[in-house]
Amino acid sequence: MNALRTAARILTGSTYAVLGWEAAREPGARVELAASTLATIRKVAPIPSNDTLIVRANGTAQAVGGMLLALGIMPRLSAVALFASLVPTTFAGHSYWTTDEPAIRKQQRIQFQKNAAMLGGLVFAYLDAARD
Repeated sequence: MNALRTAARILTGSTYAVLGWEAAREPGARVELAASTLATIRKVAPIPSNDTLIVRANGTAQAVGGMLLALGIMPRLSAVALFASLVPTTFAGHSYWTTDEPAIRKQQRIQFQKNAAMLGGLVFAYLDAARD
C-alpha cells in the first residue's frame, strides 16, 4: 500500500510541477485569461498590478508545490498551497459559463471539471499525509 501511496503522490505532484513550470516560464495567453479574475481579486485583496508577474508567481508556486508533493516533502503544506493556487487558476482559465459557443463551452467545462478533480486529489493528499 505504501508504494501505491507514493506513486499517487508522484503522479499528482508531477502534474503540478510540469504545468506550473510551463506557466512560469512562458505565461503567454494565461495572462489575458487571468486579467478579469485578477481585477476582481484586486477589489478585495492588495495584489500587484502586474498580471504577468502574478501568473509567473502562480506557476512557480505550482511547480515548487508539485515537486515537494511528489517528493513527499511537506506534503500537507504543499497540498494546501497547490489548492490555493489552483482555485483562482480554474476560475480564470476555465470560466465556461461566460461563453455561448457550444464547442468552447464544452471544452472549458471539461477542463473546469478536470481541475475540480485535481482539487479533490489535493484534499486526499492532505488527508493522507495526516496519517503519517
